[in-house]
Amino acid sequence: MSLISDEPVDEIRYVLPAAAWRAAAARHADRVQALTRGHTARAGAGQHHPVDDFLFSYYSLRPAQLRRWHPGATVALADAPDRTGWRFYGAVGGSAESPTVAVDLPAFGTARGAQVEFVIRMLSATAAAPGQFGCFGLHEWAMLFRQDPDERRHAAWPLRLGPAGTDEVVREHQIRCTHYDAFRFFTPAARPRNTVQPDLDSRLAMEQPGCLHASMDVYKWAYKMIPVVPGELLVDCFELARSIRELDMRASPYDLSDLGYRPVAIETPAGKAQYVAGQRRFAQAAQVLRGRLLQVLRAVPRAAADPAGTRAGG
Repeated sequence: MSLISDEPVDEIRYVLPAAAWRAAAARHADRVQALTRGHTARAGAGQHHPVDDFLFSYYSLRPAQLRRWHPGATVALADAPDRTGWRFYGAVGGSAESPTVAVDLPAFGTARGAQVEFVIRMLSATAAAPGQFGCFGLHEWAMLFRQDPDERRHAAWPLRLGPAGTDEVVREHQIRCTHYDAFRFFTPAARPRNTVQPDLDSRLAMEQPGCLHASMDVYKWAYKMIPVVPGELLVDCFELARSIRELDMRASPYDLSDLGYRPVAIETPAGKAQYVAGQRRFAQAAQVLRGRLLQVLRAVPRAAADPAGTRAGG
């Protein structure tokens, strides 16, 4: 049963009994615990994993925040006194001792309306753009091009082809990265080799659904919209981003075989085909999540945003 429409709303459409929502919150916490157990253990030991830890270094949401379940917009929680102090929550019924609590959509829309509008525009523009599938993950290679070994981001892991071989792959290919947050990590020597020069202001025009990083970023846009995004959708986005990161690093110059990751050798025709197949699969999955997220956000009442405010999304 769908609880969300594409029209702005400010009324509660469904009230979850206490037993139901507490069980949902517990299932959510267990799911997140299973997904983040390794990261939490490594963080305590001062260790780093180039795949599993990426979503907590590249993105800002902490495991404890991910574990916190939200019902999403227009769903109220019966007997939820512990939630009355949560940001953007408020009592909508019940008693002082046993209040029914929900997200205050008008308050959220007033405080975050410009950001909501930007995220809707960003997701919509990316979803509508034609997918490009000829980059072959070369952004990771461009981040190492002619770089001093002491500056390498994942210095603990060797390069499959060595520094010279890595540089040669960059020289032999045309770099087609459309994602600003990947492009900004290119080495100075690699930047002029990119066919485009993405920046913050060009994101709406340049991002496209074939890009692995744009697909991972659906998770970013989801957590920036907490608490109106349902916890289940948020973790679905996290899981997809985690899977995409694995392909991202398997196709990178790094040799992660000791971690159990077989390389996707994008410097070969077979590796290119393998990469594109995964890229298309993830692009399709991300489009589904974009649609779900857009459906949620279009239901949030908001003031009109400045059409030029392309930086509102962060």
